[in-house]
Amino acid sequence: MASYAYLRVSTDSQDVASQKHGILEYANAQGISNLSFVEDSVSGSKKWHQRRLGPLLDGMGEGDTIVFAEVTRMARSTLQVLEILELCMEKGLQVHIAKQNMQLDGSLQSKILATVLGLAGEVEREFIRIRTREALDARRRKGLSLGRPKGPASHHKLDPKYDQIEKYIRLGLSIRETARLVGAAPSTLGDYVKRKGLR
Repeated sequence: MASYAYLRVSTDSQDVASQKHGILEYANAQGISNLSFVEDSVSGSKKWHQRRLGPLLDGMGEGDTIVFAEVTRMARSTLQVLEILELCMEKGLQVHIAKQNMQLDGSLQSKILATVLGLAGEVEREFIRIRTREALDARRRKGLSLGRPKGPASHHKLDPKYDQIEKYIRLGLSIRETARLVGAAPSTLGDYVKRKGLR
């Protein structure tokens, strides 16, 4: 029997690491071994069968195990969560959801629970959208600009090291050497040096 862990990942490496850690802890507690991680970087707003999750589930057989970090990593809507669970139950798959410490076995109780969790995630996202829209409307009514301020930032994280950077540049050190000494990325330092007219 095969065991898989599905990760819907973002550009946030901490988020990916957190998902993996939670799944591994849960798998160890449940005695699930030899997990194969399947990472999906496509937006969760895409239908589940258009993501790597679709082919993964299609290729799994009766008795195989799939572990999700949490219900909201399965899909972004209650309907899609139910579609996934229905397919899993039809195929006789063992479905585990690590964060909620749940095993879904096809029973009515587990389907109801998964539906409630999926709905809760959907409602939470809708509340976030509403709050964001209200905040933007409030700024618009006050005549404030939306988004990031135009033009260069008035403060830069390298400002406290300006004297040190200036000294190294005047001594003829390269951007890469200076960046290493002040603990900055060469590209960031290069932009800063140009902005400040140090070279």
